Amino acid sequence: MTAAPRRRRHDPLPARGGGRVEPPGPSTIDLHTHSTRSDGIVPPAVLVGHAFDAGVRLMALTDHDTLAGYRDVRAADAVPGGMTLIPGIEINAIVTRDLGLWEGELHILGFGMDPEDAAFEAELAAQRGRRRERFETTVALLRELGLSIDVQVERLSGTDDDALGRPTVARALIEAGHATSVEDAFARLLAWGKPAYVPRTGLGPVGAIEAIRTAGGLPVLAHFSEAPARVEVVRELVEAGLGGLEVYYRSFDSATVAAVGEVAASLGIVATGGSDYHGDTNTYAEAHEGLWVPPEVATGLAAAGVMAPGVVGSPAQP
Repeated sequence: MTAAPRRRRHDPLPARGGGRVEPPGPSTIDLHTHSTRSDGIVPPAVLVGHAFDAGVRLMALTDHDTLAGYRDVRAADAVPGGMTLIPGIEINAIVTRDLGLWEGELHILGFGMDPEDAAFEAELAAQRGRRRERFETTVALLRELGLSIDVQVERLSGTDDDALGRPTVARALIEAGHATSVEDAFARLLAWGKPAYVPRTGLGPVGAIEAIRTAGGLPVLAHFSEAPARVEVVRELVEAGLGGLEVYYRSFDSATVAAVGEVAASLGIVATGGSDYHGDTNTYAEAHEGLWVPPEVATGLAAAGVMAPGVVGSPAQP
């Protein structure tokens, strides 16, 4: 079985009747979400509340290069009763070999890391520093192109714990009248090969996997619809410590879910899934309507030591 041709990661759902996954009920699991601590637009505690209201009982905030959102929610005691919130991360890893990948990157999710691991936090801080440098270079390049967003950037609030990304630039371009949507900003200006594209620097896939493993987490390859055609890439990462594959990704059609799931099963790694919610085009409730992550995914996470077996309300203790 082969997967469908690659779609953009944040595409809307396939049309009904066009291979779209039809959830048999509200998904109780979402292991891929983004808050204002990286490139989402909903604050962490608010996002967790929205997910709970939609029926989610096992959740991960997977902000890019930061665990600050997870810490915010824990510090505010904002995890609803009956929900498990596990520490999560997403690292955009740079692939130096020419493998024909999307912007030369593989995205590595991590689940269950020790949020107090100093070495891991230092690695993430370095990643965020590189993100900030890329952000500032992009802003300067846009200024040279006559598309200044200086006023909008000055109004941004944030700390060194926040992971700045291109969606933040895109929203500033919209506010400045230089773009009509995040998608428009990427298509004309910010994507690879476009006038304001700035290459990313930072960890490679193996480095990201090792950092997550060393901090006690489970590394998972995110939204890799090419997995059925690139099994050798996934296998190489498994040999380096990869422990899972994101199978139940919200914008995958049913054929892609089945094909990617076969790869995970054949390699003996954990299947995960999530909405990859950012908030630019819909509410969490609207995004959740198209999400289906089967309950057995929790069993796989428990077997991998990410959470306690059979217990949804509390993660495993380190």
